[in-house]
Amino acid sequence: MKKILFVCLGNICRSPAANGVFASMIAGKNLAGAIACDSCGTGDWHIGQLPDARMRAAGARRGYAFSHRARQLRREDYADFDLIFAMDEENFRDLLARAPAGTDTGKIRRFADLCTGKFSGAGFVPDPYYGGEKDFEHALDMIENGCAALLRELTGA
Repeated sequence: MKKILFVCLGNICRSPAANGVFASMIAGKNLAGAIACDSCGTGDWHIGQLPDARMRAAGARRGYAFSHRARQLRREDYADFDLIFAMDEENFRDLLARAPAGTDTGKIRRFADLCTGKFSGAGFVPDPYYGGEKDFEHALDMIENGCAALLRELTGA
């Protein structure tokens, strides 16, 4: 089984959305026995909270139910997951800096590098937290694009 981890700062906007979108795609392709995913944050401010209400509303408009409870990155995540995706450059650097000795840092990647088409070369998924509805929609557009590319990468389809 391939295990994927999505990481952002607080684990209430981008990474739980990526987790929910990717889990939905996995289920839609009947791959739940082959691929698993989770999300976390590098910060501890929101531990135990549901995703931001605005992200849940944006997801619900697209048929997703984001119900993940925020958690912070754990040392064991580096060993437990096959691929770890940072939603932005700051979290990418933090993931590399926190990696325990001996960690294959090649499994730590930038999520936006998956994105194709109009999102190719974006560099990062913008944090919608301080924005409005259109910012959450834009983040979800990028997340859906990147998750679809990741699923193709993992399945070869």
